[in-house]
Amino acid sequence: MTTPARRSLVDRHTAFVAALREAGLPVSVAEGLDAVRAMRLIDLGERESLRAAYAATLVKRPAHRRTFDTLFDLWFPAALGDGAVPPDRPARRRDPEERRVPPALDPEVQARREELFELLLSGDDAGLRRFARTAVAEYGQTPGQESWFSSGVLRAMSPETLMARLLNAVLTGRERGGMAEQVARRTFRDRISRFEGQVATEVRRRIAEDTGVERTARLAVRPPLERLDFASASRADLAALRREVYPLARRLASRLAQKHRLGHRGRLDFRRTVRASLATGGVPLTTHHRPRRPHKPELVILCDASDSVSAFAHFTLLLTFALREQFTKVRAFAFIDTTDEITKYFAPGTDVVDAMTRMAAEAELVWITGRSNYGHAIKVFDEKYADAVTPRTSLLVLGDARSNYGELSLPLLRRVVGQARHAYWLNPEPRSQWDTGDSAASRYGELLPMYECRNLTQLTEFIEELA
Repeated sequence: MTTPARRSLVDRHTAFVAALREAGLPVSVAEGLDAVRAMRLIDLGERESLRAAYAATLVKRPAHRRTFDTLFDLWFPAALGDGAVPPDRPARRRDPEERRVPPALDPEVQARREELFELLLSGDDAGLRRFARTAVAEYGQTPGQESWFSSGVLRAMSPETLMARLLNAVLTGRERGGMAEQVARRTFRDRISRFEGQVATEVRRRIAEDTGVERTARLAVRPPLERLDFASASRADLAALRREVYPLARRLASRLAQKHRLGHRGRLDFRRTVRASLATGGVPLTTHHRPRRPHKPELVILCDASDSVSAFAHFTLLLTFALREQFTKVRAFAFIDTTDEITKYFAPGTDVVDAMTRMAAEAELVWITGRSNYGHAIKVFDEKYADAVTPRTSLLVLGDARSNYGELSLPLLRRVVGQARHAYWLNPEPRSQWDTGDSAASRYGELLPMYECRNLTQLTEFIEELA
C-alpha cells in the first residue's frame, strides 16, 4: 500500500474526490476536471490557495464546507509526522509519571497555558495552529496507549477557563455587562473554538498516519444533513432538519407547479390535426390537442408513530403537510397498536412541531401494549376509516413493518390498496435489515411498492415523484 507521504498529486486528487463522493457531496467528473484546471493557475506550494481552488470547484452548498475542510486536511496535511511540529518549539514526549501530576500543579503545563493565553489574546491564528500541533504531540496520547485523543490536550490546556482573564485583559477600566463585553466574549469564544478545531484536525492527521487516511476519513466525517439517517440524528441535527423542511417544500412546490404549466397540452386530437393538415397539402404543420384535465390527487397517510420510527414519521409528516397545496385533500392517520386520525392537529397555519406534540399527547394510538401491532392497526383503520381511501387517493404507509410477531392483516390491507389510485410504503430501515427478526417487509411489499427512505434526500425524491 502506498503510504501517504509517497502519494503523487494525481493519486491524492483522485482519492480526495472519491472521499468527497463517499461522504455524500455531489461531485461530478466534470467538476473534478475543473479542479485540476484550477490547480494550473495557482501556486501548489500555497496550501490555502489549493484549498480555495478545490472549494470553489467542488463545494456547492455552505452546509458541505465543514465536511470538505475535514477531508482536505486529511488528504493534504500541512506536514507529515513529527515534522508538523515547529522546529523552534520541539515537542517533548512526557513520560507516564509526569502525566499523573494534576495540570494545575504542573509548572510546564501552566507555562503552556500562559502561551495559549497570549495567542488567544492576540488572535494569532498561525501561532495557534503551531501551538495546537505541539500540544497534541505532548498531551495527545494516553499513558501506555498509542492512540491519539483531543481530550487529553483540552483537559491540560483547559482553554475555556482562560475566558475570565481574557475579558479582564481587554475590558480594564470599562463597564462590565455591556455591549463591549458581549463582543469580547463572542470574539474569544470564536478563537477558543478555532483552537479546539485545530487540535481535532491535528489529532485526525496523527490517526490517519497511523491507521490510514481512508479509514480515518470514514470515521471522522459525518454525512451531510440531507443524507443523515433520521434514526441517528442528534437533537441539534433534528433542529437543523426542521429548518430545512419549509425551504425544501417551497422548492418542491415551485418545481411541481412548473411541471404542471409545461404539461398544459392534453393528448393529441388526431381528427382535428388531420383536418387542419388539408390546408397544407396533407402535411401536419400544426398539431391540435384535447383539453388537459387537471388532476390533483387526494393523499392519505397511515403512519407508524412508535418510538422506533418517530423521527422518520415526524419529518415525513412535516414535509407532506408543507406540500398540502399540491393535493386536493390530505388526511393523516397514526398508529402504534391502534389507529386514530390526526388530520385535525395539522390545520392550515398550525406550527407542525406543536401539532406533533399535541398528537403525541392527545391522539388515541395505544390499545393494550403500546407496542407496534400492524395487524390490529390496519383492522381499526379498515373498520373506522374505510371511506378515506377512494379511486382518487394516493395511499402512503410509513413504517418499518415490524409488528412484534403479531398478526399482519394482509387481506384487509390488500383490499384497501385495491381501492386506492396509487399506494406506496416508505420504510426507514436499511434494505439489508428487511425480513430480519420480526420484520414483514417482503410480505407487505407484495401488496404495494416498498421504498427505503432513511434521509431527507430519499424523502425529497419520493415526495416529488408522488406529487
